[in-house]
Amino acid sequence: MPKMQRLTYFCRQAALFSHCSLIIFIILWQLLLSPHPQLSTFTITALWVMPLLLPLPGMRAAKPYTHAWANFILLFYVLHAVTLISLNNGERGLAVIELIIVSICFMSNILFARLRAKELGIKLKRLSQVEREERARYND
Repeated sequence: MPKMQRLTYFCRQAALFSHCSLIIFIILWQLLLSPHPQLSTFTITALWVMPLLLPLPGMRAAKPYTHAWANFILLFYVLHAVTLISLNNGERGLAVIELIIVSICFMSNILFARLRAKELGIKLKRLSQVEREERARYND
């Protein structure tokens, strides 16, 4: 595997650190800081953490594609944080922390995927090119 540039390496480390920080923060939030009064805290915690564990092997292997699709999972946590910030006064502070961590993770994933793909010579086709190819394939 080709060596990473310094900025690419920094973005990868930021992505891994913020992703793991989000996992730890959610575990602390659900088990200690604000456990759900009616539901099993371990079940709820597992349901919140499991999606974040899916991209970890690919992120540890520095795969740009995994960093990119991990952002689809992170969108759920962005939505959760924004909803709590706007509706729940009791957990607003925790939701702000969640949003900050998720935002750092999201941006560092994007930057790492873009920089690493450029270093490896991986090119994504432009949407207009993909549309032309699909149109040609289906119209023939």
